[in-house]
Amino acid sequence: MSGGTAARDRIERQHTERERTEREQAGGEQAERERAERERAERERAEQQRTEQQRTERQRAEHERTAEAIRAGDQGTFTELATRHRHELHVHCYRMLGSLTEAEDMVQETLLRAWDRRQSFQGRSGFRAWLYRIATNVCLDDLARRRRRTVAAAGSDGGPARSATAEVTWLQPCPDRLLDLAAPAGTEPETAAIGRETIELAFLAAIQHLPPRQRAVLVLRDAAGLPAQETAETLEMSVASVKSALQRARATLREHLPGERTEWQAATGPTAAERALLDRFVTACRNADLPALTALLHEDACQSMPPAHLVFTGREAILAMWRPVLEGESAWGAWHSVPLALNRQPAAVNYVRRPGDAEYSAVNIDVLRIEHGVITGITTFGPEVLPLAGLPLTLDPANAEL
Repeated sequence: MSGGTAARDRIERQHTERERTEREQAGGEQAERERAERERAERERAEQQRTEQQRTERQRAEHERTAEAIRAGDQGTFTELATRHRHELHVHCYRMLGSLTEAEDMVQETLLRAWDRRQSFQGRSGFRAWLYRIATNVCLDDLARRRRRTVAAAGSDGGPARSATAEVTWLQPCPDRLLDLAAPAGTEPETAAIGRETIELAFLAAIQHLPPRQRAVLVLRDAAGLPAQETAETLEMSVASVKSALQRARATLREHLPGERTEWQAATGPTAAERALLDRFVTACRNADLPALTALLHEDACQSMPPAHLVFTGREAILAMWRPVLEGESAWGAWHSVPLALNRQPAAVNYVRRPGDAEYSAVNIDVLRIEHGVITGITTFGPEVLPLAGLPLTLDPANAEL
């Protein structure tokens, strides 16, 4: 018995020793794999740093060559770069001012001022940043000169009303096709597709309530995406002042944005659900179908019509305004509506063919705010921007189906 027990003990000890040896070998192999993985990660990190450094050096050298050419009066180089950034500058000035036509004037002034001051371009932060600095200050100069102020909105019943879009009487819409031109895919690493949250009408109207320098800080940081240091240099402020101004601007912004604004996504166009509702709105407008339009409106919907500061609050108030032009003896005529996209929002242009007219004429543009499957807001503009959206001001009835 004792011999058998000793043999079993010996076998167990050997088995235990073998397991320990295998564990040690496995542990050594795991440690070797981890060491190799760390070395590989370090090599990749070092390679990325070298690549980034080389890219930075190439970019710096390119900036220096560009700066030398521009300071030397190379109009071809200047024009090429200015053309590349022109649409982006237009959107930047549009955010600052809220007016598309005035923004174009500011772009012209920016490029003239840049050419006149070409000797000041050092190239340290690149041509784009230099243009942004000039454009921002051109807009600030314009705002100081105009001293434009928002006005109190008035309800259709004559009483006070609250509507950021009605309070900004100079507000204009911007066709999405122009926004798309501002950030062409794959050409500029520092640009990105212009998202809805920084170009929709509610945002543009809200930031017009900010003091000009706070507005500039918010647009440069939150919309253009400039770092705090670059924003500070652009506005000749300290970084601490930029951060303080941005905090105050965001707080004021929240006071003027719609209640559901924080739930809206950074989309680059209407959602599928919004497009579907827009189609129903267009069909109802074409048919002058008030019951269908009634079903699309939230009971607390509101409609504003810049440059008028009137606000029609509530579904019944909106329908009371629409009814005389859509039905009955006072109806304007045959209606036609065409969908389009403005400020990354669903919109429709409405045409009417009055009795005796040979063509449909554009009457207005309705930009919709849609929440939870219904229309909660309509901002109505004149048809002046239609050519920029690629749509005509008149329609031949034979070609009315666009």
